[in-house]
Parts: sequence; structure tokens; C-alpha cells
Amino acid sequence: MNLNVRDVAKLLNVSERTIYRWIDQGTLPVYRIGDQFKFNRTELLEWATSRRLNVSAELFAEPETAVGEPCRLSQALRAGGIFYRIDGRDKAAALRSVVEVLRVPDDVDRDFLYQVLLARESLGSTGIGDGIAIPHVRNPVVLQVTQPTVTLCFLEHPIDFGAMDGQPVHTLFTLISPTVRSHLRMLSLLSFALREPSFKRILKQQDSRDAILAEVERIEAGLPGAADPASAAVGNS
Repeated sequence: MNLNVRDVAKLLNVSERTIYRWIDQGTLPVYRIGDQFKFNRTELLEWATSRRLNVSAELFAEPETAVGEPCRLSQALRAGGIFYRIDGRDKAAALRSVVEVLRVPDDVDRDFLYQVLLARESLGSTGIGDGIAIPHVRNPVVLQVTQPTVTLCFLEHPIDFGAMDGQPVHTLFTLISPTVRSHLRMLSLLSFALREPSFKRILKQQDSRDAILAEVERIEAGLPGAADPASAAVGNS
């Protein structure tokens, strides 16, 4: 999300003037943060591909990650952490509180990350129903991290998140990933787990960390094919 106009012009093999023209026309996916334009690499790739543009190969590059077994949802949840009584009486305040507890590298600009989450919500709520939201679900938060993390936050006060079912949100999952591919895989696993009534019940009760992790591990143990994103179709995204 740290790409600027100059970066995008280089990646799309066009002039900066062309980029600004596309922004003015409303055709190029862009976020305005303060007085700056910022772009998401994944959105640019999808946009350029759909228009068959002759883009730079750098646009397709993803950060290298360590070779090994794919991360499981339970591992990502342990890495990201489970937090209770997160403050905030509206969407903006709740997201601010969530950003403050995220386990991200020290050099990550939390204020910028917060602005990105707000910008994403302005495009449409990430509330998926049943009191649950997955901020930034359509636009992966990709940072220089070694493995995906899933942070689970229970709100002190359920808030209106603009979810399609109209229910206030009490539970937020935030995904941080080293690559777009790992983000989609983790989202698939999370979406699959959220189909389980027992998992939703535990979340609604805001049960203990041990109980939540045990339930996730139970779901994983019963679904050997869930390591493959294709076997756990993404729902509510």
C-alpha cells in the first residue's frame, strides 16, 4: 500500500500525467491519504490485467518467504493474538484501538495503517454478519513479516459496522500477511471455520483464549484438505 504515483507510473509503463488523468477519471483504484495518493499492488495487478496493459514484471513480484509447511489458522491466531474489551464506540474508534494492539514490525506506521483501514471501510463495510467483521478483507494487508498473523479482537461495546444483516459487530479479525497468496489462503481457512456454529457460538460468548484455539484446532483436525485454499472456498468476501 506504500506505492505512490511515481511507482505506479513505472510499474504500468506510463507517464505520471497519465496516472493523474486516470485518477481524475475515477478508473484507477487509489486511496487518498491526506494529500497523498496511495495504491495497493494487488488491486493494480487486477486492474491492469483486466485491461491487458503491458505492465512491468515488478508488479507481479511478491516478498520472498521462508520455505516450509503452510501456516495453519491456529498458528496465525497464536501469532496475532486474542484481545478482549477493545475500546471504541464507533467504527473509527474501534479500528484505532485494533491497530494499536496489532503485532506488527516496529517500523510499521500504525497511523498510516489505520488510515488505510478507514479508507477501505469507506468503500463498503467488511462486516460479514453475525456480529463479525474482517477489516480489509478485499484488500490484503501485506507487510514485511515472516508469516501470516490473524488478530482476534472482542469489542467492549458492540458497534454499528454497516453489516448487511444490520447486526452490531462485537468481533473483529484482522489479517496481516507476507504475500497476497498467503492472505487468500488464511482468509479461506478463516471463512471455513466461521461456517461452524460451534465456533461462532464461542466467539459470541467471548470464550477464553484456550477454548478458542482448541476449537480452531478441532476444526483443522477434521478438515485435512483445509490447507488448500481451493478446498475451503472463501465466503462472505
